[in-house]
Amino acid sequence: MALSDYVTTFGQAMLRRYGERVHKIALDAGFTCPNRDDSKGRGGCSFCNNVSFSPNGRQPSPVVTQIEAGRAVVARRTGAQYVLAYFQAYTNTYDSVDALRARYDEALAQPGVIGMAVGTRPDCVPADVLDLLQGYHESGVEVWLELGLQSSFDATLRRVNRGHNYAEYRTAVRAARSRGLSVCTHLILGLPGEEATHFRTTLARVLDLGVDGLKLHPLHVVKGTQLANEWRHGTYRPLAEQEYIELAADLIEMTPEEVIYHRVTGTAASNILLAPAWCGHKWRVLNGIEAALRRRGTMQGAALRRRLSGHVAEGLVS
Repeated sequence: MALSDYVTTFGQAMLRRYGERVHKIALDAGFTCPNRDDSKGRGGCSFCNNVSFSPNGRQPSPVVTQIEAGRAVVARRTGAQYVLAYFQAYTNTYDSVDALRARYDEALAQPGVIGMAVGTRPDCVPADVLDLLQGYHESGVEVWLELGLQSSFDATLRRVNRGHNYAEYRTAVRAARSRGLSVCTHLILGLPGEEATHFRTTLARVLDLGVDGLKLHPLHVVKGTQLANEWRHGTYRPLAEQEYIELAADLIEMTPEEVIYHRVTGTAASNILLAPAWCGHKWRVLNGIEAALRRRGTMQGAALRRRLSGHVAEGLVS
């Protein structure tokens, strides 16, 4: 059995939509972040070292070069011809509309690029940016707006220095969905001060607002961050591997089948990862989540179906 037998994965969803495999190519287009440039704060989030997800550090090669290199890797691994330009590093809507359009158009003009995923913050999607994305969507381009929420609890967001609140996320989602844009929300499990009830509540709030995709990440400790200092001083304890696996399975069970999981775990480069060590073993964690769902005899949406059937039974009894 595979994880996609239990979870609505991005790969399988794109395969059904296009009849071929579609991969994301992660890009660093040279953007910055309002939480780092003094606009909203300095230093960024307490856990943020963008080298952990930026393929080119802070001296990125041209977008065209990155896409060509990414397509070559994808072709060798799977032979897939279709890709999405994934604007990933930092805040990829944090510029003028004209500057954004130029970078997006450059990526979309490359062979095999059928769309884009734009990673950003909930406080950085003003109306003119959403209008720009809507225009791409209405022209037939595959567009995903990826919003980094991480937690719906404002106390947690303040503690990790996110620089935005849940209300801003709520506003951004409603505005994006009113324009027909697909929204993928990023959630982090294991943020300081949070436990299982926080994760479940955050997911429930996100699902109630409406979302088309989700990404789950374990919080990992990387070099050069405030979180690393907290970990060294013993004031932060990362989740254990099996703890994360069971929590991820819980959230997958809560999620309606039509919501696409773009990711159910995350990794960091070995040269900057401090803890937990298991975050360097992506496939082991993925296999663990699949095994947990199989052991439970469950799958995505199972908890929702149980709750609905319970309401029906309760109605029949009354």
